[in-house]
Amino acid sequence: MTDLAEQGSRVGQERANRLAIDGGVPVRSEPLPWELPGVHWIGEEERELVDRVVRARSPFRFYGPDPQHMVETLEREWCEAFGHRNALGVSSGTAALTIALSALGVGPGDEVFVPGYLWVSCLSAVVRVGAIPRLVDIDETFCIDPEDLKRKIGPHSRAVLCVHMSGAPGRIAEIAEICRAHGLGLVEDCAQAAGASVGGRAVGRFGDIGIFSFQLNKNMTSGDGGMLVAEDDALFRRIVALHDLGYPRNEKGRLDSSDEACQLWGMGARMSELAGAMALAQMRKLPRITGAMRASKWRIREQLADLPGLSFRHIPDPAGDTGPFLLMLLPDAALARRFVEALRAEGIAGPPGSLACITMQEWGMHWYFNVPSLVQRRSNSRDGFPWSHPANAFAKDYHYGVGALPRCDEFQARGALLAIGSTLTEADESDIVTAFRKVANGLLR
Repeated sequence: MTDLAEQGSRVGQERANRLAIDGGVPVRSEPLPWELPGVHWIGEEERELVDRVVRARSPFRFYGPDPQHMVETLEREWCEAFGHRNALGVSSGTAALTIALSALGVGPGDEVFVPGYLWVSCLSAVVRVGAIPRLVDIDETFCIDPEDLKRKIGPHSRAVLCVHMSGAPGRIAEIAEICRAHGLGLVEDCAQAAGASVGGRAVGRFGDIGIFSFQLNKNMTSGDGGMLVAEDDALFRRIVALHDLGYPRNEKGRLDSSDEACQLWGMGARMSELAGAMALAQMRKLPRITGAMRASKWRIREQLADLPGLSFRHIPDPAGDTGPFLLMLLPDAALARRFVEALRAEGIAGPPGSLACITMQEWGMHWYFNVPSLVQRRSNSRDGFPWSHPANAFAKDYHYGVGALPRCDEFQARGALLAIGSTLTEADESDIVTAFRKVANGLLR
């Protein structure tokens, strides 16, 4: 090889090793797939079931010219798949949260524990029933810290809203035991964790009520939609009444006002047969969807385990992880930002509009202090309810701004997130690992 050729080869190698953010050659040029797990699996199965409803001209679940019983079938198969006694399809996971708290009788004078890493819907459900959100810090699972929960239990504590964030449960068995010991209701928010389990037991079976979401970003999707599960029959009857118009229905699908225990104020959050058809087809694919994400995530994670300066979320039961997100921590906030910017420059990014590779600082209202309605105690009514309710005076000194939860604040500052697509190829996984190792070699040595 001539001197000129050797020099060109050396320059090319140096450019390949140099970080793309500093002018080097990116690892990949094609975007990663959208981080919308169920979307990639929509096919003829969904079309056939939806078309069946349309052909029958019966999109309402309770009656019509030729009911197809899509929602009813979804509920039955959900129970069979995950071991629940009762399941109810609803219009959204957000509605399911409010229904759950209402079914437990939560209201003014009560506080509901919520983690600082959550979604805004969790907070809005507490406020809408007239109760007060009480913040609880997270631990290395990115879910509720059982020790912080125990420290904060007081005379106004009524329920715990345990959120299985980003696809994997935390220490839910410990949390359930704390709730039982203190007489607290337990609602499991499984919106991001359909198909997850701990020790072989499906999420939603540890508490009094479990809720799921089928919105576009979730493990399975019907565009919008959700599910409530409960083991207690009397509690479930209240749930059914609340999701409808405040009353259960008889065998003909008509409202039944005869039961004094179920003369309530409903939300009109019924699931339509069209959404039910989509959700039914998706649910039948859920093990394959979550299995693909879990396998990709753990293959990637295992190949990055030796990188210094990069740590990963603790998942108590990896076999029960559904896999949609790889959560990681960097040594400090500045390095977290630089690390993610360098990954995106290497091509570890989704299509325009995607949030495939971001810092936790870019994760918006998933963090308590980024919800202005909470921080400023906003109200939908002129009188400031529920903050202004006399029974809620106990919470006048509760603080919701930065500083309320030290571990949340720390993880938000130096955390990062990689969405794991449900259709990653071996080449995609290889590029992700290569880019991570390249960036770590350049920034974390």
